[in-house]
Amino acid sequence: MKRKLSLVAALVLAVAGSAMAQTSIATLRGGTPLNTESEPPAMAKEINSDLRQVRNYPEQPPLIPHKIDGYQIDLNANKCLSCHSRAAVEISQAPMISITHFMNRDNQFLASVTPRRYFCNQCHVVQTDARPLVENGFVDIDQVLDYVKNNQGSSD
Repeated sequence: MKRKLSLVAALVLAVAGSAMAQTSIATLRGGTPLNTESEPPAMAKEINSDLRQVRNYPEQPPLIPHKIDGYQIDLNANKCLSCHSRAAVEISQAPMISITHFMNRDNQFLASVTPRRYFCNQCHVVQTDARPLVENGFVDIDQVLDYVKNNQGSSD
């Protein structure tokens, strides 16, 4: 009897929980029904400052601080390498691509960019002035370290 009662209680909680979850699901469609096509939002403006953006976490691919409209990146050409390759950085004053881009999947260094790191847009994106789609409470590691340093002497 106890087993049946607990099973019924679990079922009631599951149904109530799913009903509550359905009323609070946030979507990017807003109030537009699924069978209706909504007006897309305006494209965000690209930031074209040529200033390096601060990375939020270790190993984050750097953001592209300039426009890349019309850049050809395919099997035949990579416009990014005209400024960021080893041979071009002295003239362009652009940062050279990371040494990791010359490592193959066996961690052996190659003379040129490895094919798996050739398509820059897989990881690197331009920065835009778009508002965030969702709330974000991300805290940078420097802020965490400052908080710990400032609160080391206090006790709970």
